[in-house]
Amino acid sequence: MKLGVFTVLYADKAFDEMLQTVSAKGIKAVELGTGGYPGDAHCKLDELLGDEKKQQEFLEKVASYGLTISALSCHANPLHPQKKIAEEADILFTKTVQLANQLGVPVVNTFSGCPGDHENALYPNWPVAPWPNDFQEILKWQWEEKIIPYWKEKALFAEEHHVKIGLELHGGFSVHTPATLLRLREACGESIGANLDPSHLWWQGIDPVEAIKILGREKAIHHFHAKDTIIDQPNMNRNGLTDMTSYADMQKRAWYFRTVGYGHDAKFWADIISTLRLYGYDYVVSIEHEDGLMSIDEGLSKAAGNLLPILMKDSVGAMWWT
Repeated sequence: MKLGVFTVLYADKAFDEMLQTVSAKGIKAVELGTGGYPGDAHCKLDELLGDEKKQQEFLEKVASYGLTISALSCHANPLHPQKKIAEEADILFTKTVQLANQLGVPVVNTFSGCPGDHENALYPNWPVAPWPNDFQEILKWQWEEKIIPYWKEKALFAEEHHVKIGLELHGGFSVHTPATLLRLREACGESIGANLDPSHLWWQGIDPVEAIKILGREKAIHHFHAKDTIIDQPNMNRNGLTDMTSYADMQKRAWYFRTVGYGHDAKFWADIISTLRLYGYDYVVSIEHEDGLMSIDEGLSKAAGNLLPILMKDSVGAMWWT
């Protein structure tokens, strides 16, 4: 395994400075945003696409700091009911897959998207209750008319370009649990898998270790985000897990993101790392820093410091004791 980082936290730094900074912290891989919610501070699609000279210079720059690129990330909503928003996200995803192919990057991370509730809707509709039955009808329409048709086409496109799709299981989007990920994968093909982020599982009441087992059995984990979450039980009792309180109002939120080790202890994270390897994931563990109580530098440093001792870097080898 390699320790990586999602470099959007250093969007204010120039490419060279960002690479130097993360390398100095023991990071061995970078996940680069190409647009959408992550922005494109360190990876400009239109400048790199089809330009072999610039691509080679780009890759050599990354390698010069002892780094590799684990994934390109273009999180957006390609199923948004407003056509302009959906089209922009779709073009972004298409170009990102093409660039990943040209750079030899194996994974493109994004969101599944979330449609509206009918053809003329203006905003996404995320059903989270089975009753009243209207919600079931909305969900059925979304999956049959929007989600599966779109991703079936994109999965084939990614497969043709030798790229895997890592969908982040995230609230507010149609794929947000192991079950919804596997439903889409079964309908659309094995190029679709998870960019598994335990922080979004904890607040939904899902044990990340068990989620790794569920997805790992299907070889459906394509990338992994390292981010922690803390549950504030009194606020959870008041607001519930679908808390709409602003992320900025942390004292009143039912849950909020933390740096690795500040929501769950080292033993829990060691179990996560061990279970990843047990079920066949031996790729990059990419830190995503969104801790509102720590600066960027301190949050990344502490996450790296907590993960490096428990990360398994060597290949297993033969069982010499049997």
